[in-house]
Amino acid sequence: MEWPKAASHAKHSRGLSRRGFVRSFENICIRHERENGTGSGDRLHLESCLDMANQTQVSEFILLGLSEQPRQQQALLGLACSLYLIGCLGNLLTILAIISDPRLHSPMYFFLSNLSLLDVCFTSTTVPKMLLNHVCGLTTISSSACLVQMYFFIAFGAADSILLSAMAYDRYLAICRPLHYMTAMSMLRCAQLVAVTWVMASFISLVHTILMTRLSFYASRIPHFFCDINALIKLSCSDTQVNEMMMLVLGGSGVLVPFVCIMASYTPIAVAVWKVPSARGKWKAFSTCGSHLCVVSLFYGTIIGVYFNPASTHTTSRDMAATVMYTMVTPMLNPFIYSLRSRDLRSALRRLLSQSHLAKPL
Repeated sequence: MEWPKAASHAKHSRGLSRRGFVRSFENICIRHERENGTGSGDRLHLESCLDMANQTQVSEFILLGLSEQPRQQQALLGLACSLYLIGCLGNLLTILAIISDPRLHSPMYFFLSNLSLLDVCFTSTTVPKMLLNHVCGLTTISSSACLVQMYFFIAFGAADSILLSAMAYDRYLAICRPLHYMTAMSMLRCAQLVAVTWVMASFISLVHTILMTRLSFYASRIPHFFCDINALIKLSCSDTQVNEMMMLVLGGSGVLVPFVCIMASYTPIAVAVWKVPSARGKWKAFSTCGSHLCVVSLFYGTIIGVYFNPASTHTTSRDMAATVMYTMVTPMLNPFIYSLRSRDLRSALRRLLSQSHLAKPL
């Protein structure tokens, strides 16, 4: 029996008094230790739950950051700050270049500008708070601010995932249905797809946030640099079965379903490209998808590694590295991946930078 479930069972089966809860929970823990043994992680969770006898529910959490070693923490914070600034600058320049150049007013670049906006918002939910805490010498975040951060993190992450599937559908129509492309992907249809992306992502995040408010937390140390849903569930002494079930259900709809849709879109694309007779024609047809495939591989590879692997394979350092990849590295690389593989976007960026240089006062 897991400690959170044991606590919930003890509390509901033995009454609501704190003394009775602690006594019954201790009996459950002793029986569990005799039958199965107790690991160090279980012991820490046991101690945090038993602190309920002398504590009230926490009103703030302690974010342990990227590392527990001070020197390593300093280096990682410097790296995170650099990745954040480079990513924001690259994505904002991409948005400005697409808006300022009429030749880029097409469905593919419309989706790319929205992806860049999402990447800026996605990284801004976690990194500025982490850097502000470091500058001010703080490590705490209030429970309400923690829930707000979790809501926007999940919302922007889910919107990123769903938008990538819409971009894959756009590439499928452009390559496999070129004669119907302009009709099927009108600007109205593109706006509708983006609107559906935001609505679905907000709904998924809202459900997770509401379910999180029903949990009780008697341990406050989060071994992460932001309020991650997995870390919060592990800190709770309440019954988290509903939360874990909804993580699988909504996680599937927000991550796995778009991933399957992307694979379904690229299967006919691969077939169509294979039928092109010349090697140059194959490369030209597939080059329009190369940037998107690189972004998809980085984004989904790290997310699936963190949230959809068995718990026994998780380690703190491995999960932290994967989280840094999809929260900082991938959003930073996206504008460079697309600009390196798109001649039109490179030209628009050069014109934008030259205009800004000429506009400076002498």
